[in-house]
Amino acid sequence: MKQPENKSMQIAIVGLGRMGANIARRLIRGKHEVVVWNRSSGPAEELGQEGATVAKDFDDVVAKLKAPRVVWIMLPAGKVTEDALAEFSNKLSPGDVLIDGGNTHYKDDIRRAKEIAKKQIDYVDVGTSGGVWGLTRGYCMMIGGPDAVVKRLDPIFSTLAPGVGTIPRTEGRDGLDARAENGYIHAGPAGAGHFVKMVHNGIEYGLMQAYAEGFDILREKNSDHLPEDQRFDLNLADIAEVWRRGSVVSSWLLDLSAQGLAQSPQLDDYSGEVADSGEGRWTIEAAIEEAVPANVLSASLFARFRSRKDHTFGERLLSAMRFGFGGHIEFKK
Repeated sequence: MKQPENKSMQIAIVGLGRMGANIARRLIRGKHEVVVWNRSSGPAEELGQEGATVAKDFDDVVAKLKAPRVVWIMLPAGKVTEDALAEFSNKLSPGDVLIDGGNTHYKDDIRRAKEIAKKQIDYVDVGTSGGVWGLTRGYCMMIGGPDAVVKRLDPIFSTLAPGVGTIPRTEGRDGLDARAENGYIHAGPAGAGHFVKMVHNGIEYGLMQAYAEGFDILREKNSDHLPEDQRFDLNLADIAEVWRRGSVVSSWLLDLSAQGLAQSPQLDDYSGEVADSGEGRWTIEAAIEEAVPANVLSASLFARFRSRKDHTFGERLLSAMRFGFGGHIEFKK
């Protein structure tokens, strides 16, 4: 599929937290017309100074949009998002679109899409990755919803996406969907986007845990319970740095690990109490439903549970990575 020519669209962003505000900001910079709302007025007023139109409530959001309207909800998963979607579905008109860009369970998407379809409103779920760096790097998006609607919204998604950038092309992709190379895909019907993002986050748990355990082993090589002639006082910051350059284990997570270790070799500022945001649990539930072995992913989730009682150096590294990509605060109090 060839990418459609970019054109300006109008969209509302409801919820201006770490991700929502920068999604709005990137769209404004991409010359789209953006209406914003937030429970506290500060973030909305700041975006208003950058070119957004500020709405005072949900009714005002709808009034400021031209049909067919597009409302992107970027609120915490659960009741807050559920309530906002329900309220907007009662205010919007046939042909309008509701987007949930948060970390929602995919089964909720399937249910919601069926419910709001009765009002002839389209529902699109967008699994969004990019964290606090999305404004400059762009957002990797996994999208679920009706094909015609997703195609109509392409100017929004192509603006938010990272683009091809400097990453070499994968051999054999000629004739395949160009959107994937630009950092976003239409994964399938409602729920498919969040399902792919859910598994993405489950994999993320496993990758992070592998780095954490590896660096824990490196660090403990200098412990006094080993014979003296078998101890190595290894420089972890240098090891992380050299692995970034030409190694098969290089990645953005390793970049963040190297940064954390360079700034604080012992990671003393981090508590090591590592939170889980839900997607890891849902990934394991899906694996159980599908009878798919997921040894690494399940172990990485259980390691996070244990981290809340007993903290290792590796778990402080997990906290450093989470702060690096998502701004998650797990510092010592």
